[in-house]
Amino acid sequence: MIKEHTMESKFMTWNVLFLVVLSFQEAINAVPQFTALFAFGDSLIDPGNNNYLPHSLAKANFVPYGVDFIGPTGRFCNGRTMIDYLGDLVGLPLIPAYTATITMGSDFSKGVNYASAAAGILDETGKSLGERFSLNQQIQNFEDTLDQLKQQMEEQDLSYYLAKSLVVMNLGNNDYINNYLQPSLYTTSSNYKPRDYADLLIKHYSRQILALHAIGLRKFLLGAIGPLGCIPSQVGTGLAPPGKCVSIVNEMIGMFNSQLRFLVDQLNKDNPNSIFIYGNTFGGFIEIFNNASVYGFEVKDRGCCGVGRRITCLPLSVPCFNRDQYLFWDAFHPTQAVNQILARKAYSGSLDDCYPMNVQQMAQL
Repeated sequence: MIKEHTMESKFMTWNVLFLVVLSFQEAINAVPQFTALFAFGDSLIDPGNNNYLPHSLAKANFVPYGVDFIGPTGRFCNGRTMIDYLGDLVGLPLIPAYTATITMGSDFSKGVNYASAAAGILDETGKSLGERFSLNQQIQNFEDTLDQLKQQMEEQDLSYYLAKSLVVMNLGNNDYINNYLQPSLYTTSSNYKPRDYADLLIKHYSRQILALHAIGLRKFLLGAIGPLGCIPSQVGTGLAPPGKCVSIVNEMIGMFNSQLRFLVDQLNKDNPNSIFIYGNTFGGFIEIFNNASVYGFEVKDRGCCGVGRRITCLPLSVPCFNRDQYLFWDAFHPTQAVNQILARKAYSGSLDDCYPMNVQQMAQL
């Protein structure tokens, strides 16, 4: 599934070297609060896994992506993702993409990021964009990493390592914008009413979370789906009043998020020696959206990069210069300024941001 190409390998080697240097500088004085960080998700936190999927249309390995970072690594952002910032906050270095641990031999002792653009909870999600690592495949990829860890650690040490690791899961976005909300490409909207579809997703998600728990992972941050009705690609449909979001889309997302929070309660009840946190990304982003000027943002209805409100960045296109004043980098993804705020909310926010505790409190248990 993964193919290496000479030019692409050189490109990735350059990025990996810079990541190593940058990670060392940031983590040298930090005390890790978890043994490792394992991330599962979609393009919101993909660090470049799709770069090695030759038949994927969902890639961000070109300029101007990464204009405020170290260049285009595959992150769908002008700079860092929420995972990058959260890693800083818990004292861990930038964790490598799963594909980099295979093709580059990158150090995975402090964690791995398995996220893949276009991926969803359902295997079929994102199929119109070609290759991607669905959540089921991401879990299989984690098991590959686990096999390597078993060769490096004694069983007791590995159990401790896994139990004290932080797992971040950020999925479900594509199950709507690259599945349910595209009736011309997928049949889910004709087969399921919105509430039934949320039920379907939660049923699958619960099994996938428990599969990771069965392996030995014990500390989970489960991110809610953000307010997709507010992203430029949805606002651009004309279904929202000026300065507002598409309410019908956000109502669908609310059904999923409500069930996810209920699932967190159930998981904590059934697994007393584990911790599951509901990360209220939806509420956090709505707060930023509704109080944009307070947070220093001036533009919230279109991306800094891309054409209009419908697509992602085009290669070599020139983005806006005042990027920190934009909520959105392109038609689908937030700027690094927003990612940093959301990471802080997850790490040290109130019960409105993280339930039943935040990541900082989790680290102390």
